[in-house]
Amino acid sequence: MFTPDGTRAYVTCQTAGVVGVIDTATNSVTTTITGLSLPTGAAVSPDGTRVYVPNAGDGTVAVIDTGTNTVSASILTGDVPILVALTPDGTRAYVSVAGENAVKVIDTVTNTVTAAIPVGNGPRMVAMSPDGTSVYVANLSSHTVTVIDTATNTAIDSIPVGNSPIGVAVTPDSSRLYVTNSADNTVSVIALTLMPGQGTTAGGTIVTIRGHNLASATAVHFGGAAATILSNTATSITVRTPSGSGAVPVTVTTPGGTAGFGTFIYRPAPLLSGISTTSNPYGGAGPAMGPVNGGGTAVITGVNLSGAMAVRFGSRQAVIQSVTDTAITVTVPSASAPGPVPVTVVTPGGTAGGLTFTYVAGPTVSGAVPTTGRTAGGTEVTLTGTDLATTDQVTFDGVVVPFTVVSDTTVTAIAPPHPAADNITITVTTLGGPTSWSGFSYQDPTI
Repeated sequence: MFTPDGTRAYVTCQTAGVVGVIDTATNSVTTTITGLSLPTGAAVSPDGTRVYVPNAGDGTVAVIDTGTNTVSASILTGDVPILVALTPDGTRAYVSVAGENAVKVIDTVTNTVTAAIPVGNGPRMVAMSPDGTSVYVANLSSHTVTVIDTATNTAIDSIPVGNSPIGVAVTPDSSRLYVTNSADNTVSVIALTLMPGQGTTAGGTIVTIRGHNLASATAVHFGGAAATILSNTATSITVRTPSGSGAVPVTVTTPGGTAGFGTFIYRPAPLLSGISTTSNPYGGAGPAMGPVNGGGTAVITGVNLSGAMAVRFGSRQAVIQSVTDTAITVTVPSASAPGPVPVTVVTPGGTAGGLTFTYVAGPTVSGAVPTTGRTAGGTEVTLTGTDLATTDQVTFDGVVVPFTVVSDTTVTAIAPPHPAADNITITVTTLGGPTSWSGFSYQDPTI
């Protein structure tokens, strides 16, 4: 990345863990900044005083003072931060965090993370629109580009592109987006004249239309219906969409004439029909249940789910792994406490709910009766504790055994054969996690 005056370039050297500073007049390296951990990207502040460098190795963003070419701050952002883009005024940095499938927002005044925005799977390059209103994120594994509204720090659109997109760039006039698709060896070109380019059939979607000579617009039509003009400049118009259906042309009328600005797609409202887990960190895929610390995957089924921008478990957002019109696969987020939470899905067509996911507390085992069994095995052992209702597995010293769930506080298990020994560990694993108790012994009676 170049300083605003073009006199220096800051280049990350990932495997060496350094940033090289190049004098562009002599094309020579004048300084090497060390102590970084797999630096992968860089962005220079608009005033040229700072460089922000994500460190994939230690989950931080380093702030380099360009006056001294030393690291002045280290900001913890999350698992595998990769690339970064700054707002035009330099007050915020948007960092793609690949290990969390999110974009983290950094307040550059306080050097703190102020927001975490779930995006597609495998976020890579982050590009800022020249006016600072939008951030575009290439999602390598989801084959999409997420559009983030910087005013609200929320995802407002998900645009399908080619396979394995990595790079993304916006033209200086914000009219087009170019996306490199690494698996296809292609570049997707996306017109940004309408953003977002889809919304609910009920109308009410706020859309920005970009172009030239738009001052004093007298009308904006979506198909044959007039939109409500909210604001108007020479290069952009913000409108509220009317109701409609299907794909319709968008036209703008000014004193100079009428012109087309692409196609807007009306999406019907989503409807959810079910949710189930396809994996759980502690086993037991199937029911819509999981541990309080999250993890595993869930599939939400329904109709009109294409373009889903957010999935929430209670107040927490899940990471979207894949989307079709009838199913969404997500990574289950953590929860603040055990219990049921509502599941909601946000699409361009609206928000749908009606489903519940239940977070399960971790179990405990407080005792067993009897505490001694024969070495030949076969002893029925009654385990007592808490939160045992979702028990998925019981082991004695690592050996899986048959078991029966009697209640939330009681499980019976059949001890396997084992040599004589004391303090054998019994482990009970539920959908909420594992717990162990080590007071069981193997001993044959003396004759």
